[in-house]
Amino acid sequence: MATIYDVAAYIAESVGEMSAMKLQKLMFYSQAWNLVWEEEPLFSDDFEAWANGPVLPALYDRHRGMFKVEKSLFKDGSSSNLSTAQKENIDKVLGFYGEKTAQWLSNLTHQEDPWLNARGDSPVGAYSNETIPQSAIHEYYSSI
Repeated sequence: MATIYDVAAYIAESVGEMSAMKLQKLMFYSQAWNLVWEEEPLFSDDFEAWANGPVLPALYDRHRGMFKVEKSLFKDGSSSNLSTAQKENIDKVLGFYGEKTAQWLSNLTHQEDPWLNARGDSPVGAYSNETIPQSAIHEYYSSI
């Protein structure tokens, strides 16, 4: 199975430099749609329902304190670890979500059940590290 760094490297190769928040959201939608289209995850790491949307904590640790990220940050990741189908799925996600701003993507996740349900009654902007289950992601995006 690919790692989050393999997927992040592929996204960064495809998109170029972007904000750390945008990368997190593109990672989320890549995972979501791969779960729907292939019925398996791209990577095993789980997202958490943070205040600004879904976040991979290990990826956040890598870019903590950075506004912009690019491929060199993921030297331990390799897009060659992704299958042709996985790359095609990520490309579809980038084709739809790639031109959107980080804030637009964050706002979108705030309207969707996986993030909303994981946060429960947490107030807007409040800290949360609740896991967003892959099953909830698959179920929601399979229905739209």
